[in-house]
Amino acid sequence: MASIRREVTIDASPEAVWDAERDYGGLHELLVPRFVTDARLDGDARVVTFFTGTVVTEVLVTLDDDERRLVWTIVDGQYRHHNASAQVFDEPGGRSRFVWLADVLPDETAGPTAEMMTRGIGVAKETLEAAGRP
Repeated sequence: MASIRREVTIDASPEAVWDAERDYGGLHELLVPRFVTDARLDGDARVVTFFTGTVVTEVLVTLDDDERRLVWTIVDGQYRHHNASAQVFDEPGGRSRFVWLADVLPDETAGPTAEMMTRGIGVAKETLEAAGRP
């Protein structure tokens, strides 16, 4: 099983970053617009459309406000197994550290998944920092 980790420091408060991350249905509006073009809720699942046209169904596993941690799994598409989490941590100066982890099978999906995560976390940083500017 491949494990992928991406993290970035964001010049925005942990509360603001978590507010965007925890809005499970607003992924395409608040956190990663242009990376995710649509997200619609269907019970505990969200159907996500990426900029590539790929559509996946993600099922919510955990939403923990105290730990500022969101966990989900992809239940269709190219994966035999996909489990991911995103967590927001305090950084000095009122900034945030955003950590995104994913475990995937088959191993061949690791490269493309890592590329998507790198792009996605960059969009999140850009979006959240821009939201804090006047």
